[in-house]
Amino acid sequence: MAKCDFEGRVFRTVSNADKGEVSGDTVFHYHQKGDVVWATYQGGEIVFGTLVARMLADGRLDMRYHHINHSGGVMTGECISTPELLPDGRYRMHEEWRWTCGDRSQGRSVIEEVAGARGNK
Repeated sequence: MAKCDFEGRVFRTVSNADKGEVSGDTVFHYHQKGDVVWATYQGGEIVFGTLVARMLADGRLDMRYHHINHSGGVMTGECISTPELLPDGRYRMHEEWRWTCGDRSQGRSVIEEVAGARGNK
């Protein structure tokens, strides 16, 4: 897949593993400059979080994330996110993640761009 343009895109979680904390109530606001991608996220169990990623040559994102949950925990992790271009032009991201804290469990999740929510550049 060609490299994506994440600037101003908004995503919500479609599915997540049991050990994950993001849900359909979690909203991600993405930004990009060159091969550097970052986002803030909140909602559901997440009070506030940020992620930073490097876009790899094949278009996948190599990211690190951290957030504070409603239990007061500070959670950290890493993820490889593979983009899929949907027929309507939105992105779906297939994510393989691992906590770098707590039980260090891992899982898979899918986030999808919210239709009509793209912000201004």
